[in-house]
Amino acid sequence: MPLMHAETLHCPNCGAASSTEASLCAFCESRLATVACPSCFGMMFIGSKHCPRCGAAAVAPESASVEARPCPRCRMEMNSIVIGAAPLSECSRCEGLWVDVRAFEKICADREQQSAVLGTAAPASTGAGEISKVKYVPCPQCSQLMNRMNFARCSGVIVDVCKNHGTWFDREELSRIIEFIRAGGLNASRAKEKLAIAEEREQLRQERLALDMRQSSILGVEGHEDHRATGIASARGLLKFLLD
Repeated sequence: MPLMHAETLHCPNCGAASSTEASLCAFCESRLATVACPSCFGMMFIGSKHCPRCGAAAVAPESASVEARPCPRCRMEMNSIVIGAAPLSECSRCEGLWVDVRAFEKICADREQQSAVLGTAAPASTGAGEISKVKYVPCPQCSQLMNRMNFARCSGVIVDVCKNHGTWFDREELSRIIEFIRAGGLNASRAKEKLAIAEEREQLRQERLALDMRQSSILGVEGHEDHRATGIASARGLLKFLLD
């Protein structure tokens, strides 16, 4: 589905006009957007009826009975919510999201299934995120520093991952990953993985073939030397027999 054009709405606090893509009011700095799209997880203007990114109908997030955890970046307590049946933790300050392992796997599987049914969408954006300075952040659950990974190795979206507990997404990163998946990005990633594995196997086959050829050459030389030595010994024995 093509992206919708940004609309102009009014801040519910001061009444100033603002774009649907803005997260804060430019005049009173009240928060205007919340993670509410149950389809693409994009930021939506409070009061919007449809997501400006994918056109899905707006659904207010529900509270979830998930243990409260601190935001990896702001260290303030996150809100536990359910969006599109997915339990998430959201930071109201930086608008980042924490998604546990099972929930993220289901999100990816559901969006890939949608991609297969509806066909590929527009090419996924792989531009750099808003946070340019690399900073490793702790897992909200175990407090260990998370690894930074390029999702699917080719999406261009760098996320913070704790392999045992979940993934941290800075503002709009989850939405960009959904866009990548819907554009067929996971299939492209798998194809690249298969090609890389095939090339690695072929390289190993060539190396083994070269090694076998070297070993055969060495054994051939050694066999020739052994045969020559045997011949010389036989000649010496015959000469000694004749002389005696």
